[in-house]
Amino acid sequence: MHQFIVNVSMQIIPVVLDKHPYLWVDEAIAVIEQSGIKYKVQAFDTVLEGTYDEVMQVIKDVNERLYSLGCAEWISHLQIQVRSGGNITGDEKTEKFN
Repeated sequence: MHQFIVNVSMQIIPVVLDKHPYLWVDEAIAVIEQSGIKYKVQAFDTVLEGTYDEVMQVIKDVNERLYSLGCAEWISHLQIQVRSGGNITGDEKTEKFN
């Protein structure tokens, strides 16, 4: 894949009763924070920006963290926007509203 910036929406939906789902989501966000890529936590998802390979690694790392901590079940809901000729960022898509 190219090295342009992609824009990704990632939502983790824990399907568990062992503890509050937000605690599992917090674990996912901690992985994203540690990754060093640009991100923005929102009410229903977290938006990630980086190269395709960087973002896919973070998605893998989030799922690995939840698995290693014993989360019984979760849904990883993703939306990935790729532009083949250049970067695509969240700021570009929302700047007229800010």
